[in-house]
Amino acid sequence: MRIVRTLLPGCHLLDLPNSRDARGTFVKTFHSAAFAALGLESVVAECFYSVSERDVVRGLHFQAPPTDHAKLVYCLSGRMLDAVVDLRVGSPTYGGHACAPLAGGGAQAVYVPRGVAHGFRALEAGTIVAYQTSTVHAPDHDSGVRWDSAGIDWGVTSPLVSERDARLVPLSDLESPFVWRPAGS
Repeated sequence: MRIVRTLLPGCHLLDLPNSRDARGTFVKTFHSAAFAALGLESVVAECFYSVSERDVVRGLHFQAPPTDHAKLVYCLSGRMLDAVVDLRVGSPTYGGHACAPLAGGGAQAVYVPRGVAHGFRALEAGTIVAYQTSTVHAPDHDSGVRWDSAGIDWGVTSPLVSERDARLVPLSDLESPFVWRPAGS
């Protein structure tokens, strides 16, 4: 496992260990010692996946303290544009965003640290996205910012968005519960 590039401080695009042969591909999505060696949270408390139609935008979601979590996101099938937004007050990239394309069978994942909102656009019908989180989903702390308020070029003007996501506050109105803590502090 290796970091390909840093999207935001502490938020990384990862190459996952994989092997390919005539039968197909085998991908290891998580290894606690490898995560720890990279300085990433190495506890997985919950795993789940979503299936989305083309031009669905999900997000931009986060879970607020005290149940905030780090998240590992990868595409099992289809293609997606993954997006992250820094919500950590005092961060050098506060309010900034980054995007990475992910594809099923691509053996890449996005590591999303605490304090960074996450979302994606499905680029194909039937896109399956898997998530591993360091804490269990807590509905009372589940939140987010509007998908169209962070300056992200989603490549679509009228995506399919849930009623819940359409009602989220714009980034400019967010009172962020997160504070930037530089590495080693």
